[in-house]
Amino acid sequence: MTQTYEVFAQCAGDPSRDAGAMIIRVSELEEHGLRIDDVAAFSAALSDPAWRLESIALEVEPDGAEVFVRGRLATTVPLTCGRCVETFPGRIDVDVDVRLVPRPTGSDSVELGAADLDVDFYDDDQVDLARVVENSATLALPMKPLCRPDCRGLCAACGANRNVVACTCAQHPPDPRLAALSDLAARHTN
Repeated sequence: MTQTYEVFAQCAGDPSRDAGAMIIRVSELEEHGLRIDDVAAFSAALSDPAWRLESIALEVEPDGAEVFVRGRLATTVPLTCGRCVETFPGRIDVDVDVRLVPRPTGSDSVELGAADLDVDFYDDDQVDLARVVENSATLALPMKPLCRPDCRGLCAACGANRNVVACTCAQHPPDPRLAALSDLAARHTN
């Protein structure tokens, strides 16, 4: 893996294509592959301008018609806390391990199994690494982001952010119909 971004830039596709696209031609990849670690080269790779690519280290390796993209990337993205609904910058560190295969021709339908979840397709002998980077970062987003682990969330009565304001709303007793569930929870914690 001695090639760097300079060779990657030479392998790039038509400049009239999308400015954020980082195209490499599969047929022009050398056997020992390609190493990419230039963050500036991927500055336009993420379609959301609020997302910042902090670091990237990718290895692109051909294996016949298949292409393997492996490495690591880190991005900072604005996230909304799932408890208090405040926006905060979240850091996403993700390992990239994607296998790209040529898109099936015509109306061929391909059934993917559990072992194929890391498979993506490419068209016309061209792999868009910007799409691989953005997909990897997007799939690594947390399902329920938290601004901090001890976030107290919003008051159910007045909607105040309990991290910022001490809420003076009266606490309502739990629904008596759910008493059996609280007993069950108490038994499991002991």
